[in-house]
Amino acid sequence: MKRRRKVALAPEGARIIAANGLLVIIAAVVSMAAGGGRMLWLPAVVAIWFLVVVLFFRDHARVPPEGKRLILAPADGKVISIGEAIDSPLAPPGQRVSIFMSLLDIHVNRSPVTGKVLTVEHRRGRFHAAYKSSAARENEHTVITIETPFGEVALKQIAGVLTRRIVFHPQPGDTLYAADRVGMIRFGSRVDIFLPETAVLRVHLGDRVKAGETILGEFLNA
Repeated sequence: MKRRRKVALAPEGARIIAANGLLVIIAAVVSMAAGGGRMLWLPAVVAIWFLVVVLFFRDHARVPPEGKRLILAPADGKVISIGEAIDSPLAPPGQRVSIFMSLLDIHVNRSPVTGKVLTVEHRRGRFHAAYKSSAARENEHTVITIETPFGEVALKQIAGVLTRRIVFHPQPGDTLYAADRVGMIRFGSRVDIFLPETAVLRVHLGDRVKAGETILGEFLNA
């Protein structure tokens, strides 16, 4: 028997969901005050938008695979780039996997590994389409480095066209476990993960991945 996933709403969206719920009520009141018939479209449109917002902030429970050397996907979405790292926070640069999150994907980000947060750095920038190669350099983003027994790993949460806030909760010194919730990108859009050259990737270009469940790669060095 297939186990059903537990579905919840991301707490990062609580205020936004509440505000949009209030807009539905206001639209209904305005429609009734205007006589109803001619203004029924208003609450209907606002209600549809409210449902879109609720779906965006959904947050499925995840069951990570077991394995100390495993590297898990940090985001839901499609692998749009694999290759040598560009503008990597690691030294040496290593390799990079880019995951693009569409509006239909769950946007909660999760830790790909177990380790200690070394740095968290937010950089302001532009809001170009996140799938473009230039987005990693020019768009607003947050860079996180994590120390593991097998080497350092880095994440880059990259804003997109609709994104106006990147959320990352842990602070330097905090311990993370693989698949832990760490934050999200509101209404966007892309997460890059930087890995040492010694890590062996288990995904390919175009693959669909799930945060905290899909095995992205594996550390082979001791």
